[in-house]
Amino acid sequence: MQLESKKEPYKIIEQGGMGEIEEKKSRFIANVSPVHTEEEALAFVEAMKKKYWDARHNCYAYVLGEKAQLMRFSDDGEPSGTAGKPILEVMLGLEVRNVAVVVTRYFGGTLLGTGGLVRAYTQAAQAGMEASVIRTMRYGVLLQITTDYNGIGRIQYLLGQRKISIEQPEYTDVVSLKIKLPVEEEEAVRKEITEATAGKAKIEKIENLYYME
Repeated sequence: MQLESKKEPYKIIEQGGMGEIEEKKSRFIANVSPVHTEEEALAFVEAMKKKYWDARHNCYAYVLGEKAQLMRFSDDGEPSGTAGKPILEVMLGLEVRNVAVVVTRYFGGTLLGTGGLVRAYTQAAQAGMEASVIRTMRYGVLLQITTDYNGIGRIQYLLGQRKISIEQPEYTDVVSLKIKLPVEEEEAVRKEITEATAGKAKIEKIENLYYME
């Protein structure tokens, strides 16, 4: 049996933001958006180009896939390597995936040089990220637990100690609930619940999945 390759946590944008910096009277405006497909990323880029139609440059980068399987960037007329790549490097440095960033530049009349441009686009992208809500996606398991009313208090206590939230509790003649937890904690949690309920709790694995912490 082939072992499943280890799936590392990654970050996503829960809510995009906007950041702005000024460098020698040039304005650099960064807009950040969560995206899930290349079509969504390109649509966001086009929307920003329409919004800032009078700007000299709308440079961008986007990263798709939990392992950054797809990466694209554009300097949009700036000297090669001075805009899109620095934006991309910010995203990769923060380990954020499924995100698009467009940095719009309004030229202020003073040339910044390649070093100045790299610094400005980097700082603008960082400002956009800081204005966004970033969350971690962790690979884990979805479990369904069924127990009697005597066991639910003990289970709630154990889950609370591990900071595992309870989802979709159902109270009938028994109590049924769902939990998501890191895959590496599954065995320990199963053991703790089994011991706490003297084996009366039924634990079923529904699926493995990435979930938001």
